[in-house]
Amino acid sequence: MQRMKGTETMALNLNPNFAEVGKRYFNAYTPGDDFYEMLIGAHRDLSDEQSELLNARLILILANHIGDLGTLREALTIAREGV
Repeated sequence: MQRMKGTETMALNLNPNFAEVGKRYFNAYTPGDDFYEMLIGAHRDLSDEQSELLNARLILILANHIGDLGTLREALTIAREGV
């Protein structure tokens, strides 16, 4: 996806990119597994409605952290392709 003229371009990273500062991993997939455990743990004991709310809040928090509308637009486009 191409960005508007005059804006910085950066491809959306679709490769595994999980890490924790100061922590060494012996397997490349381990940080992704750690995140998955955290995500599942955050949903534990929630109702379906609460789980959907948690997902919505997490998406908005991370979108705000990213901030760049071009990156967010590209991510939304890619995510929607698989639906």
